Amino acid sequence: MDATAWGALITGAAVVIGAVVAHLGKRAENATTRMNSAMDQIQEERDGLRVQLADRDKRIAELLEQRLTDQVELARLRVQIIEMGGQL
Repeated sequence: MDATAWGALITGAAVVIGAVVAHLGKRAENATTRMNSAMDQIQEERDGLRVQLADRDKRIAELLEQRLTDQVELARLRVQIIEMGGQL
């Protein structure tokens, strides 16, 4: 084979190798994009859950406070019943 044939063969091999590298690079780029999209979605869901958790904690605190208020009122009413001569 002469130099021209070798040059053509090497050029052809370089084109095939370049196409394979470009294909693999594009697949990696697509995979990275999908992973970033999934991570963004997970972070948005996490943030929403944090808000729900904070709301739940606030509601629990309110209910505990109401329970304490009710217990104090119940004790006051029991004392009042006893003072009026009643039995519990």
